[in-house]
Amino acid sequence: MTVIDSEIASQPEVWATALALTDRARSLFGPPGERVLAVGCGTSAFVAQSFAALREAAGAGETDAAFASEAPVHRRYDRVVAFSRSGTTTEVLDLLGALAPGTVRVAVTAVDGMPVGRVVDEQLTLDFADETAVVQTRFPTATLALARAVYGHPVDDLIAAGRAALAAPLPVDPKRLGHVVFLGRGWTLGLAHEAALKLREVARVTAESYPALDYRHGPIALAGPGSLVCGIGDLPANLLADVAALGAQVHAPGDDPLAALVLAQRLAVATARARGLDPDHPAHIVRSVVLPPAGPDSILARSAR
Repeated sequence: MTVIDSEIASQPEVWATALALTDRARSLFGPPGERVLAVGCGTSAFVAQSFAALREAAGAGETDAAFASEAPVHRRYDRVVAFSRSGTTTEVLDLLGALAPGTVRVAVTAVDGMPVGRVVDEQLTLDFADETAVVQTRFPTATLALARAVYGHPVDDLIAAGRAALAAPLPVDPKRLGHVVFLGRGWTLGLAHEAALKLREVARVTAESYPALDYRHGPIALAGPGSLVCGIGDLPANLLADVAALGAQVHAPGDDPLAALVLAQRLAVATARARGLDPDHPAHIVRSVVLPPAGPDSILARSAR
């Protein structure tokens, strides 16, 4: 068993630990009515997207999400919540340093004592969800399990759903996986993007992700025999029928969305093995992107213009 296998398998227990921090997270994520920006890079940017959708859907206040490198630094926010597993990512640190005075800065990370802790007002450290593997699996899902609890999603069955996803059959033979698409709506759109990223990172598969209802507006042109189209969360039955009519395989079991992401993680690892790749050492990927000192195109420089 590889490192990433064991970390994927640990998720139900990690989620249970995260849920015990609901009250602490609620205070850090901001009181109702605050205007909040959620940011991250890579996987953490998709966590930010799902977090923002959860918060707004709960009526907690206007919440934007952005990649840290593309954040709207000239807008005013009451609070910025930055997701960063390592706490060292350059774009996140640049953004936090560029925020207007008076903005409450919060970091959600997996490691204490990192640079992000020196540029925020508050930090939530999910050290029990940290990972040895380069590719993230349990840190993002633990973070979103916690966000769901904060914003009123039922989580009583979440642990059982996660365990079921670890035992469920894969939706396709990894040796035959080619073109794959993930579709989501609302807060699960971020999960769809993350699922596709896992296939690209770990298995070097051509994987796409889209808002479910926008899939008909162009991307469906690539669907056909050899395509696997996966729904994350509930999708319209007529959309699934349209995709199946093109000869694509459809997988939309209606499982809990986080459980569906666990299944996608497992599929990524199994496909990597089928292709002779090492899922613990993905090509061209590092745990944290740390760049040279800020240049003229950095967030800090742009904010000063």
